[in-house]
Amino acid sequence: MNAITSITPPATKAEDWATDQEVRWCPGCGDYAILKAVQRTMPEIGATRENTVFVSGIGCSSRFPYYVETYGFHTIHGRAPAVATGVKLANPELDVWIITGDGDGLSIGGNHMLHLLRRNLDVQVLLFNNEIYGLTKGQYSPTSRVGTKSPTTPYGSVERPVSPCAFALGAGARFVARTIDTAQKAMPDILKAAHAHKGASFVEIFQNCIVYNDDVFADFTAKKSAPANQLHLADGAPMLFDGGMRGIAFDTGAMALRVIDILHGDISGVLVHDVTSKLQAQLLVDMPFGAFPMALGVIYHSPAPSFEAAVTLQNATVSMGKPTDLNALLRKGQSWEVSPRE
Repeated sequence: MNAITSITPPATKAEDWATDQEVRWCPGCGDYAILKAVQRTMPEIGATRENTVFVSGIGCSSRFPYYVETYGFHTIHGRAPAVATGVKLANPELDVWIITGDGDGLSIGGNHMLHLLRRNLDVQVLLFNNEIYGLTKGQYSPTSRVGTKSPTTPYGSVERPVSPCAFALGAGARFVARTIDTAQKAMPDILKAAHAHKGASFVEIFQNCIVYNDDVFADFTAKKSAPANQLHLADGAPMLFDGGMRGIAFDTGAMALRVIDILHGDISGVLVHDVTSKLQAQLLVDMPFGAFPMALGVIYHSPAPSFEAAVTLQNATVSMGKPTDLNALLRKGQSWEVSPRE
């Protein structure tokens, strides 16, 4: 008898993940940069097109599956987490990515997103945050800032916006990160870390909508303002920014973070990033921008058993030693005997 040998799929290149579909986003949209970063990352994580699935909901971001040469579902508004859960439970070996936006994932899909994160399903969630509804012509979204003027808030929004990363932490996410659409060097590393995490990985990507919310993030993304307004996090590294001239410290009296100047190179008072600290993560995502820089990178990472692994183990344990009888299973439960009338 000949031994059965496994066939290792050939290594891929970034261009192997590009489809023949015309990419139909507005010229200058940040989605193009995210797509390129994802396509470059796939070969670097050893992904195979036969084992990868992209699931999206509705919105500009949700056209993503058309542009990645692999399996994909363009589902309905807000329901990508539900469909992805079914895909992952049906075949836990699949590598599942969820593509969503601030409206799709945090408004109509907020409930589904919450339960996916708390269950810790082993998928990667990429939430494109442009703080506006782009596909439906610029209405305000759950992440729009107070004062945002739009067709649905002509006098300015009076709602407090949702913080995607704070939402994820509150829902029980075990991996939370932030990046920017134009961060082409940093984004692949964050995507790799999200993929390596076994469980639900949540990555917020600040994405510029050039038509309806152009330059909304310019205060911390513009080349001139970036150094003074971006805090790049690395586990075990001091929280320094502005060319190392300022840092983040913890005020034990106020039990809060504060910005300090670095004098004579003394960084002894600077807080060191600990990705396993949920308290620290909460403080970082709650920092008000302006008084503080924008925290970017892996904010929180604390692995735990994944949902589909627990379900698979439970099913195997329950069925151990029992014969498989689908007919009996379908007919299990109450039954009635109906006799004809006399």
